[in-house]
Amino acid sequence: MKILVTGVSGQVGRELLRTLAPLGEVIGLDRAAMDLEAPESIRAEVRRLAPALIFNPAAYTAVDRAESEPELAMRINGLAPGVLGEEAARLGVWLVHYSTDYVFDGSSGRPWREDDPTAPLGVYGRSKLAGEQAVAASGCRHVVLRTSWVYGLHGRNFLSTMHRLATERDELRVVDDQVGAPTTSAALAEAGAALAQRLLDGPPATGGVYHMSCAGAVSWCGFAQAIVDRLPAVARALGAPAPVRRPRVTPIRTEDYPTPAARPRNSVLDNGRLARDFGLRLPHWEAALDALLAGAATPG
Repeated sequence: MKILVTGVSGQVGRELLRTLAPLGEVIGLDRAAMDLEAPESIRAEVRRLAPALIFNPAAYTAVDRAESEPELAMRINGLAPGVLGEEAARLGVWLVHYSTDYVFDGSSGRPWREDDPTAPLGVYGRSKLAGEQAVAASGCRHVVLRTSWVYGLHGRNFLSTMHRLATERDELRVVDDQVGAPTTSAALAEAGAALAQRLLDGPPATGGVYHMSCAGAVSWCGFAQAIVDRLPAVARALGAPAPVRRPRVTPIRTEDYPTPAARPRNSVLDNGRLARDFGLRLPHWEAALDALLAGAATPG
């Protein structure tokens, strides 16, 4: 059985190659093998491979740069998922597509549910919402997984950025009024493999949109403090030098750190539907952080 995974140079795609391996022949494609800007490239590869299951974690993820590259973001995040959906429908297979908390405006005072109104604040969120809609419109059997604040040991993300800044500065000024659930790429991939097994064993009559993020909630500042508190382990996990001192973490307001793209103040997702329909729960964000750092130090 073939399982196709896109975006394998990215954080989640890289981890899915590992976690999906016990289920069949996993075929990972990066941008060189499948150009998500070119529908004909997508169709050609899917038809050549004829997979039994498709995972699409590939995305344009440069949130701020998307404000100046809206067409590119829309081609990759908005249009390409629809083409994958059409090909999945033609094959009669499931498509698992990853989306984001940024489809919401952050105004809710509670965790976001799947049926809450969407209102993206920027180009990135709008392009990801368009991708969700394109997948649904394709008519394929699909599961769209919205997640939040993804990070891991590879690529550029909040963990590696905080480590780098900790080696350069005595103080880290970090936004404290945006709240979400940091989610490791490893936890997402483990849950993704469990989801794949359930879809292959006995899929539900309908799929749809699900939220998949770590449990709990914290601000970016709180997350930064958790990383700073674990700096020696972070450095070992990243294979990088440990900072010679622990910097001070200072909370600031969103207004004190202006960015081209607006961010939702509340990015916490309600994962109840995922637990009810598939029996899947991701760990608390802090436990997932510790597991990531501990696993990196374990041989093999």
